[in-house]
Amino acid sequence: MSELAVIGAGAWGTALAIHAARAGQQVSLWVRDADRARDIARSRENPRLPGFVLPDGVEVTATLPTARLTLLAVPLQHLREVAGRMNGAEAFVVCAKGVEQGTLCLPLEILAQLHPGVPACVLTGPNFAHEIAAGLPAASVVAGGDATLRQTVMAALKTSDFRLYGNEDAIGAQIGGAAKNVIAIAAGASDGARLGENARAALITRGLAELTRMAVAMGGQAATVSGLSGLGDLLLTCTGGRSRNYNVGLGLGQGLPIADVLARHSSVAEGVSTAPALLALAERHGIDLPICRAVASLVAGRSVLRSEIAGLLARRARDE
Repeated sequence: MSELAVIGAGAWGTALAIHAARAGQQVSLWVRDADRARDIARSRENPRLPGFVLPDGVEVTATLPTARLTLLAVPLQHLREVAGRMNGAEAFVVCAKGVEQGTLCLPLEILAQLHPGVPACVLTGPNFAHEIAAGLPAASVVAGGDATLRQTVMAALKTSDFRLYGNEDAIGAQIGGAAKNVIAIAAGASDGARLGENARAALITRGLAELTRMAVAMGGQAATVSGLSGLGDLLLTCTGGRSRNYNVGLGLGQGLPIADVLARHSSVAEGVSTAPALLALAERHGIDLPICRAVASLVAGRSVLRSEIAGLLARRARDE
């Protein structure tokens, strides 16, 4: 049994493995495809995160490892399948963001169903993979109800350049991580259509209001949404040129069909699958999310940006 395992060798999982090794951990990095695992092990570089060499403390494997601390960095829509194959882990840290299609489960709800009684938390915040791998200053949140696990994760991953905060509000943190990807698509679409910085600022601000309503309705706290896992992540994803979700929106705003936009990117933009699931979850709780509804319509190809913007602006006037 290794001390720490990272499950998923996309850009984010690879960055986490590099960072964990930098923090002094012996790391197993799981790669789904055996041939790809051998290539990465031999070259010590992952094409998903070019320009970064894996430290000696990272072992690359195609066999699902057992570890005392397991970081799940697979796309949210694949979390159930991968986590369901894992046995013997002592604790899980979910490093994916979103809402599962069909079940409308949040990440920790999926793990509770698959591994009842096993401690789990989420690692979330405004973190681009390439900056974490480069060791640039950053901060993030470890959210979950198990205080001991929060402290364990914070101790395992803390470095002089990476500050971690604990938070017991896992619901608020998970909703923040899911909704910000959807709002980022809206912000990118606004920029792609050259609607101006005023429009983007309005979308981000009203998107934060939607995020807050959703989190509170599900039992989360508004203060969590104002922190790193909500506002912080929202600002980064809606303004950073490296944001996959922002770039999906950018293409949609330029008039490209969603299939053509997605074909441009090898990595997953979680907001595309999260938008309809988040909207369905909001309807279950009786929450109105007009921006998320507009994004869900755009990514489904049911409407065009101009009509969605007109619809948002035509909503009934009311106090903020």
